[in-house]
Amino acid sequence: MGAAPKPNPTIGPPGPTSLNKALDRNIEALRLRHEKSAQAASFQEKLAETITHFTGSLRFVYLHLAAFGSWIVINLGWIEAIVPWDPSFVMLAMIASVEAIFLSTFVLISQNRMAAENEKRASLDLQINLLAEHEVTRLMSLVSAIADHFQVKCPLPDELKELERDVAPEVVLDAIEERGAI
Repeated sequence: MGAAPKPNPTIGPPGPTSLNKALDRNIEALRLRHEKSAQAASFQEKLAETITHFTGSLRFVYLHLAAFGSWIVINLGWIEAIVPWDPSFVMLAMIASVEAIFLSTFVLISQNRMAAENEKRASLDLQINLLAEHEVTRLMSLVSAIADHFQVKCPLPDELKELERDVAPEVVLDAIEERGAI
């Protein structure tokens, strides 16, 4: 008889019901926003997205392996029952080139749409970060005032005074650009 299995000391992740109400509300708001954005897409954008999704799949690869493989095998004359129609493969090269042009265009359309969505998310992130920085600055000022009131010594008073100042994003961006960091 073998030894009894050791109990697993690792506790699994909490279930989805453990999210607090604010997180749950935010996730639902993001889901609704994504759904609204998908519905607002034009027919052309939806078509480009569908084509791009299909062309990025293994089904597309398998389809091309079968089609191009058959074309090559037949036009090499390996199947005697079928007469080769493109022994120099000029038609195959032309078809592949035209297909590549269209697929590239569809991919670019999809990437442009994703870039616009990413720009919106980046703007939202920036706004939330600026708000959080402002709130933290106010909290630091409040904590500093409470410490002064109760005569609690701060180990780094100069650093604290500097951190209590609001950050002007345009000044930060100017400094980053001047130093060539972007």
